[in-house]
Amino acid sequence: MEEKPVRVLVCGDVEGKLGALFNRVQNIQKKTGQFDLLLCIGEFFASTPEAEEEWQQYKSGAKKAPIHTYILGAGSQETAKKFPSADGCELAENITYLGRRGVFTGVSGLQIAYVSGCEAPQDPAPSHCFTPKDLTALLAPLTASSKFRGVDILLTSQWPKGVWHYANNPEVNTKSCGSRAVANLADKLKPRYHFAALEGAHYERLPYRNHMVLQENAQHVTRFIALATVNNPAKKKYLYAFNIIPMKTMDPLELVKQPQDVTENPYRRLAKDEKETLKSGLGATEEEEPSAQFFFDLSGGRGGGRGARGRGRKRPPEGDWAGRKQPRKQPLPPGECWFCLASPQVEKHLVVSIGTNCYLALAKGGLNAGHVLILPIGHYQSTVGLASEVLQEMDKYKAALGSFYKSRGERCVIFERNYRSQHLQIQVVPVPLDRCTTDDIKEAFVVQAQEQQIDLMEIPQHSDLKQIAPPGTPYFYVELDSGEKLFYRIQRNFPLQFGREVLASEALLNIPTRADWKECKQSRAEEETACAQLRDAFQPYDFAWDD
Repeated sequence: MEEKPVRVLVCGDVEGKLGALFNRVQNIQKKTGQFDLLLCIGEFFASTPEAEEEWQQYKSGAKKAPIHTYILGAGSQETAKKFPSADGCELAENITYLGRRGVFTGVSGLQIAYVSGCEAPQDPAPSHCFTPKDLTALLAPLTASSKFRGVDILLTSQWPKGVWHYANNPEVNTKSCGSRAVANLADKLKPRYHFAALEGAHYERLPYRNHMVLQENAQHVTRFIALATVNNPAKKKYLYAFNIIPMKTMDPLELVKQPQDVTENPYRRLAKDEKETLKSGLGATEEEEPSAQFFFDLSGGRGGGRGARGRGRKRPPEGDWAGRKQPRKQPLPPGECWFCLASPQVEKHLVVSIGTNCYLALAKGGLNAGHVLILPIGHYQSTVGLASEVLQEMDKYKAALGSFYKSRGERCVIFERNYRSQHLQIQVVPVPLDRCTTDDIKEAFVVQAQEQQIDLMEIPQHSDLKQIAPPGTPYFYVELDSGEKLFYRIQRNFPLQFGREVLASEALLNIPTRADWKECKQSRAEEETACAQLRDAFQPYDFAWDD
């Protein structure tokens, strides 16, 4: 029997406009059916005579909220008197004050953690502020259990500091916005949804992961959503509706599914920045964040004109581009993914084509002039983790490249190494038809694998790689132009340059000195020229071309 989801509405600062809010809720429920609860964050009350008069109608019972409504405490000293104590209580029929901080668990099992007010600027704290003791009291009973995975929903009036790192920029002053204490709380509680208000802005952050890729078991993602004030003149979104199946009753595999646009955890970047600040002896500073809007114009640089086209993609800024030197001992720090297209540091002069879900780039330090990479625009670890639409477009690029290289008297060798790599890279290397046959290429891979005690196996041409290598499995995979596929489940100490070494060997391309990409570096001008030439040549085969 399928688990029934809980239908939830969340509202930003109400500021006493109860009639406007509840009328909107009633209209929504007439159209879409009854919701289970309404959660109000930010400033619920206002100190004006009009707001006070309206509140008295609900308090006296003359009017009634059309839905079970749960609110946070005061966001300012002016409205603190509306709350009789720090403990939760019913303020009017269907309107409940949750309390200063705590966890509310509904009959469905939905777990909602909450903290009212703002971070205390000093001690003793004003009544509308929370203290480190409040956060410790909230965290301790939850995180004490080894089985703790996170909470379903976190409600805070204040934004978490730095939540915008690695993601789309909010329309707020990032220098002054947010609380580091709330950021730390969100990092530890791992909510599936985190809502905040008080800034008068609507901001839906790209989802972020709660684990480090290849170092920790997969966990669910967090979605941060900030909501504006009810009936704001700019008509910014102040009400958010969603369905959620409580974590405790959800299928574990469904729970940890990673959406295509997932980013790294912004709070680990914040912690890293703070450590660097402490080391440098500088005061805490907040840098301006680069825009996450990625505008791409392939007409830039040489070889534009006919081969140029401009497209815009909005993606999470997750790191740097291919070809930068990897740390030998330390894993890549969170967010430093060299292949996520929206990275502010991306070397866009290497990009050959951009599709809807994938893009094509010239390999940095390639084996030859035609060596390219097919990469997903979003952050994926390997082929077996791809969404179906991404996989389909990747196959289209493989077919287009196959036709393109065939027209030049070459055949494609395609390989992937899902081992000590953070972002999926499909390597495509052309080999001249008159130099070696497909059987020669296959034999070269098998022989060199045997020499290095690698048990390379052939798998059926139409087999699903996901059946052979479940997500998280390290592997090496080769696809030949005949449709034959070779596969190895990596155990340990796999040679990182194995694919290049085989292709560069005397039996195939006979360029053994180019087996290591670091020995094949070009200047930026040389890369720009090579990419422009390849882009122009590939254009007739590029299905992503804009006419």
